[in-house]
Amino acid sequence: MSVDQLVADVLDGRHGTPAADLVATSVFWLHHGTRLAGGGVTYRNQYLLVRCGQAFGGCAFEAGEVDPAICSGASGSTLDTLLREGPLPLRIAALDAYLGQALPHRDDPRAERVELPAGTPETRAVARDAAVAGLLGIEPGAKVGLIGVVNPLVAAIRERGGDCLPCDLNLRTTQWGDPVTDSMAEVLDVADVVVATGMTLSNGSFDEILRRCVKRAVPLIVYAQSGSAVARAFLGAGVSALSAEPFPFSQFSAEPTTLYRYRAETGA
Repeated sequence: MSVDQLVADVLDGRHGTPAADLVATSVFWLHHGTRLAGGGVTYRNQYLLVRCGQAFGGCAFEAGEVDPAICSGASGSTLDTLLREGPLPLRIAALDAYLGQALPHRDDPRAERVELPAGTPETRAVARDAAVAGLLGIEPGAKVGLIGVVNPLVAAIRERGGDCLPCDLNLRTTQWGDPVTDSMAEVLDVADVVVATGMTLSNGSFDEILRRCVKRAVPLIVYAQSGSAVARAFLGAGVSALSAEPFPFSQFSAEPTTLYRYRAETGA
């Protein structure tokens, strides 16, 4: 299966309510910058959000990729229109909203709820990335390809004995000075397990990562704010485990919030 095939199946009505019957009540854009204490990197993220019924679909995108003005024209459109005509980040957000409306993470019997504690951005980021790393189940010395680098997750992988192989389109070094490659192939060719961000859905690399991991029989773990319900659709079909964090994301609150962990092999 591919992302395009999933979209086609939704448009064909194979996932429940026809997308033409669902309306994007609100489409909005967020720009968010964060620099964690002790770090030298300012993370700059842009998100498109689609509200449909009880669900918010979300997708991060690269700076300049989508004009925020798209939101006014997209708000009030049916989801099938956004899935057919929108730029890729908007299509992913609409798909995420559709699948999140069909089955919210909180109602999915496969999901393990993990509460992130109240606290500072650093406290919450460390807790979130520890929850993601807890899905790894790696042996000491395992090569862990990390596609989409956040420093607390690098640290969490190393704390579990993994040899982190960081890959990112925007960062050149980790917080500790480790080189970060921008070549996904370098990581996918040698990793024993791959951890990839949901933003791979918005930049079009997800299908290739999925294909390569399946071909090499390498576990693929996805940590997703972008497209968390989209990534869930691939659970057991190339995705081994998933940390799903639907909107509102943890960085937008100091209060306890919930992420949802899935494991394909246990169904929990």
